[in-house]
Amino acid sequence: MSFSAFVLLSTTCVLAQSKYMTRNGLIRFEAEGPIKDDIKAVNNQAGCILDASTGDILFKIPIKSFVFKKALMQEHFNENYMESHKFPTAELKGKIEGFKPEVLQKSGVQQVMVSGKMTLHGVTRDIREPGTMEVKDGKILLRADFGVALADYGINIPKMVENKLAKVAQVNLSIDLAPTGQ
Repeated sequence: MSFSAFVLLSTTCVLAQSKYMTRNGLIRFEAEGPIKDDIKAVNNQAGCILDASTGDILFKIPIKSFVFKKALMQEHFNENYMESHKFPTAELKGKIEGFKPEVLQKSGVQQVMVSGKMTLHGVTRDIREPGTMEVKDGKILLRADFGVALADYGINIPKMVENKLAKVAQVNLSIDLAPTGQ
């Protein structure tokens, strides 16, 4: 192997280790109102990439990939509320505040704060939410629980179902990121 090929291969390996990603992150949400109707969904197709040298993070979530127990509820979610034909993805571009690469050398769960811009239903808003980060078995595990006010993102709730839907959806995020070279 030539020296230049070795340098290129070594540089590629180092760069690959600075990015962690997944295409199957887990997002759950619940928007149960005063009248209970099991308004819960799960999406295991959330994409996420973390730049481990800067703490920059990007989430992309396909809206149609949320699965409900009731097919009719899933249909209403996509057609009437989220209008997934117009707004097929939700996105968060942000940063882990105060991130330093050496935090990835620490074992145990660490408290983190993510700030950035979240786009949902065609509306972009600043967000700042707490979560946890853990390095385990060569992966980075991210966890967070937070609320999303539907009105903040232009998601209208018709009067006839306003008692079945919460005004703030509770979101649970569970993302396991692996180095991009794996």
